[in-house]
Amino acid sequence: MANTDQPRACETTIQSDHATLGVSFELSQSSWVLTTRLPGSAKMSRHSLKAGDTVRALALLQTQRSRAERQIGGAVQIVSIQEAGLDGFWVHRWLEAHIVESHVVDAASIAAPRLKRRAKSDGIDGETQLRTLSAWQRGEPRVCSMVAVPSVAEEDRRQVSRERAQLISERIALTNRICGLLASQGVRDFDPLKRGRRQQLETLETGDGRALPRHLKAEITRMLKRLELLMEQIAEVEAERDALLKAQTADETSPAALLLRLCGIGPECASVLWLECLYRQFTNRRQVAAYAGLAPSPWRSGSIQREQGISKSGNPRLRKLLIELAWLWLRYQPGS
Repeated sequence: MANTDQPRACETTIQSDHATLGVSFELSQSSWVLTTRLPGSAKMSRHSLKAGDTVRALALLQTQRSRAERQIGGAVQIVSIQEAGLDGFWVHRWLEAHIVESHVVDAASIAAPRLKRRAKSDGIDGETQLRTLSAWQRGEPRVCSMVAVPSVAEEDRRQVSRERAQLISERIALTNRICGLLASQGVRDFDPLKRGRRQQLETLETGDGRALPRHLKAEITRMLKRLELLMEQIAEVEAERDALLKAQTADETSPAALLLRLCGIGPECASVLWLECLYRQFTNRRQVAAYAGLAPSPWRSGSIQREQGISKSGNPRLRKLLIELAWLWLRYQPGS
C-alpha cells in the first residue's frame, strides 16, 4: 500500500500571486480521463484520451493553462491529483518534470457516499478528486491522505526485498505441491529442500511397497528442476540485499546499521524495515502505525463502543514484518 502523510499548513497553501488550474487524472489501462477546473470557476470539464498518450495530455494542459491565463490576465499554476494505482509513480514524475505540481492520493482515504447503490464513473471520480484536492489545499484536516512519493532510487531498492518475498512464496508453493503429491502415495519423509533430493527420489517407494509411478516421478523431477532454479535466484537476491546493507552500514548512524545492532534482527528484517519504512521521515508514532496498518479502528456511536482491531490499511509487507518482530523480540529479549 502507499505511504501517506497528513497535510500540513505550510505544504498545502497555494501562493497568492498564482491562480490555480486544477486537474485530476483517472488512469486505466485503456484510457485516461482528465477533469479540469479553471481558476474561479465551479464548472468542470472532462477530456478523454488514450492511455499513455503524454504528448496529447501535455498539449491539453498547455491549452487549458493558456485559456485560464487569458481569462484572469496573469500567470496560472497547474496542480494535479491522481490515485495511487497500477501506473505507479511514473505519471507523477512526468508531470513534475513539466512544471506541474502533482499529488498522489490514497484512494481509500477519499470520503465516498454511503448509499447501498451509488453511481460510479471515471467522470464522477475525477470530479471527486478535484473537490478533494481543493479541500486538502485549504488545509482541511483528515480530508485525505497524500502519498509520500519515493525517489527513483528508493523505489528501485525496494524491489530487492519484494522480489525475495515473491520467490520465497513460489518456493513454498512448489515444495507443498511436491510433498502433497508424494503424500497421496504414502510417502511422508521426503524433503525437497535437502541436498541429495534427486538421489532420494530414485529410491522412494509408495506406502504399499511399490515404486513411484513413472509419470508422477517425471513430474516431480521437473518440479525439482524449477525448485533448484528458485533456490539459485533466492541466493542471488540475498547477495544483492547483503551488498546494499554493507554499503549502508559504512555509515554507523544509518537506519540499517542501527537496526543490525539489535538482538533478534537480521539482514532480512533490517533491509525490509529500512527499504519499506525508514527511507523516509515520520512526524510521530501515529503516522508510523497508520502507514503500517497497525492503527486501531474504534467503533463508537452513542452507547455503542467496540474495537474492530487494527486497520490493515497500510503497507502489508511492513505490517507482516512488525508482527513477526514482536514475537522475535519476546523470544530473544524476554526481559526487555
